[in-house]
Amino acid sequence: MAGSHPHMPKPRHLTIGRIGLYAFLTVAAAFFLLPLYVMLVTSLKTMDQIRLGEIFALPLHFDLTAWKTAWSGACMGIECTGVRTGFLNSVMITVPAVIISVFIGALNGYALSFWRAPGSKLLFALLMAGGLIPYQIFLYPLVRILANIGLYNSLAGIIFVHVIFGLPLVTLLFRNYFVNIPDELCRAARIDGAGFWRIFIEIMLPMSVPMIVVASLFQFTGIWNDFLLGLVFAGRDNLPMTVQLNNIVNTTMGEKNYNVNMAATILTALVPLAIYFFSGRWFVRGITAGSVKG
Repeated sequence: MAGSHPHMPKPRHLTIGRIGLYAFLTVAAAFFLLPLYVMLVTSLKTMDQIRLGEIFALPLHFDLTAWKTAWSGACMGIECTGVRTGFLNSVMITVPAVIISVFIGALNGYALSFWRAPGSKLLFALLMAGGLIPYQIFLYPLVRILANIGLYNSLAGIIFVHVIFGLPLVTLLFRNYFVNIPDELCRAARIDGAGFWRIFIEIMLPMSVPMIVVASLFQFTGIWNDFLLGLVFAGRDNLPMTVQLNNIVNTTMGEKNYNVNMAATILTALVPLAIYFFSGRWFVRGITAGSVKG
């Protein structure tokens, strides 16, 4: 039986399909990268060059003045402190909210997978249903509740809100991950005398590192990029970076400094972009591991 020669050309339809795929990917990449390019080159231009209207032109001179102003001198009304304070506020909000929500979500997913109490399916369904409801509906009740317990307009209050709204997604991710682990592993640990917490801390958490990374990325990006919840619950002294960026861009006093606005926008998005860039392998591994069963 004659086999195909190793140097024979590949079928024409495969070559055309590959060209079409690369063309689509190129267009998609340009669609997302072109605005970033415009923001970057605009942030490096002077206002005199920006007024020429050549939006795609490269800067005539490499100038970081707009970046320095955006970081520590951009005005928000009568205050000219830049996004530096917002960056610190975002870190103080995001880091504890991510740690708490991921830990509780992992605990929920573990309990719903291996320690199924009566009514656990109904509880899980209610949790998922709550996650599908637009959180704008909950704003006023949450404002009243946090005001009554003394957490409104505070750092603890905004962290609490982000933890509550992040739990449905994180619980779903960990539950879908844990159901892929054989029940025999948990049963064997129980026979050896391990209890609920020991199994969770010493067995389940070390095995779920890829999903911890995925859940942390989802939570970190969502919390860092949040605007509405930070505006409503954080309070004037704890405004996150996104709220301060909005205040800078919408300040109408004097000339509109587009280079400063672009630099402030990139600075606001820099942290989640860097985290995604350096943890992409773990992200894909965790998503793949958690999507086999549900």
